[in-house]
Amino acid sequence: MEPTSEVLLRQAERFQGKVLLAGLPADGLLGELPQALGWSWHAGEQKQLDARYPGRCAFGVTPPEGDFEAAVLFLPKSRELTDYLLAALASRVPNGELYLVGEKRAGVERASKQLAAFGRTGKLDSARHCQLWHTRIGEAPAAPDLHALAQRYELPLADGPLQVVTLPGVFSHGRLDRGSALLLEQLDNLPTGHVLDFGCGAGVIGATLKRRYPASRLTLLDVDAFAIESSRLTLAANGLEGDVIAGDGIDAAPRDLAAIVSNPPFHQGVHTSYQATEQLLREAARHLHAGGELRLVANSFLKYPPLIEQHLGACRTLAEADGFRIYSASRR
Repeated sequence: MEPTSEVLLRQAERFQGKVLLAGLPADGLLGELPQALGWSWHAGEQKQLDARYPGRCAFGVTPPEGDFEAAVLFLPKSRELTDYLLAALASRVPNGELYLVGEKRAGVERASKQLAAFGRTGKLDSARHCQLWHTRIGEAPAAPDLHALAQRYELPLADGPLQVVTLPGVFSHGRLDRGSALLLEQLDNLPTGHVLDFGCGAGVIGATLKRRYPASRLTLLDVDAFAIESSRLTLAANGLEGDVIAGDGIDAAPRDLAAIVSNPPFHQGVHTSYQATEQLLREAARHLHAGGELRLVANSFLKYPPLIEQHLGACRTLAEADGFRIYSASRR
């Protein structure tokens, strides 16, 4: 059981009714609270929860319909996303209770000030390096408009400006990160066919690929529901088409690909994890057809070339700048 779940269960009597658990970990919490429902925006955790507790956890960018007696937000990393989630949950608990739980090092005490926008707050518990905060909702506010919170910016590319739409919580919300900027400069001479943007985020790389290679089929894949929605909005803003799918890692990707292009993720909540990228490097060959290419950007200090050469083929460095490198390898 995760420490945040353990803190909740210290106050288990508060959560025995119809409770919505938002951003809950993939542990046994739902089994301890039989009337609770979950809401997840992480495809991997959703898959685990659905396998263990079928039909008890919704996936997406908006909470499940209905009124609840209480709602609990497991603190996410993004402050902007926290604002949206608290407002969305408050709209589902008229005359009910709204809770916030999270790790101290993730800033839960600071985030309690965001909870205070909905009423007088109090700290109920502190244990396992976590805190549990609470307020009571009177008349529920209107559900927030997620799309109204989107940030939009324009990228001046060689073949014309690209419109980018990002939602709260999505990597590099409202701006282009340095790794993606370098990768955008190294998209020439890719094999044509079915192309995957792995860890698509706001869809910058995928939209650029579709415009550069219009005859190629495009799939965009991300683990996060808010990234999936951002990618859909970015494609629509540029009049482009692509298949946007949610999945946890390369195992969720199609097979027989001509190319995989990626600025791969390396954050999981407040923790740093390279597991998804390392799995991509180990398994890319299974998803590429013969001669298919993997092209990605990574921090220069990461020792990826040996892993690429072990599982895929000879690794070339196409560019290096600002602490990043662009690697390329083709399936043997």
